[in-house]
Amino acid sequence: MSEAEHPDRARPRREVTVEDIRQLCGASTPHFALQLRNRIRTLIAGLPEDDPARRLGEVEIARLERLGVTGEIRGEGFQDGQRAMPSLGADEPTPGVSG
Repeated sequence: MSEAEHPDRARPRREVTVEDIRQLCGASTPHFALQLRNRIRTLIAGLPEDDPARRLGEVEIARLERLGVTGEIRGEGFQDGQRAMPSLGADEPTPGVSG
């Protein structure tokens, strides 16, 4: 994913909508959060303070910054009787790879 914008969204004088912001944030993951943040920041830059798309964009920018820095946690952690999965560290041999 790059920070390049979809050609439709980048057209001059095109009205930025709440739906534009929602589309960009719909599938946000920690890996792409900061790129999405930058795209939204660029998209809302010229909007007035009270514009609904700008207000939602600012909320999403804050959320994406947190997501990009802290990541996300899924599930409920280890349960009794479970053991941690082994590390994928570099000093462990990879099955099928010699060398």
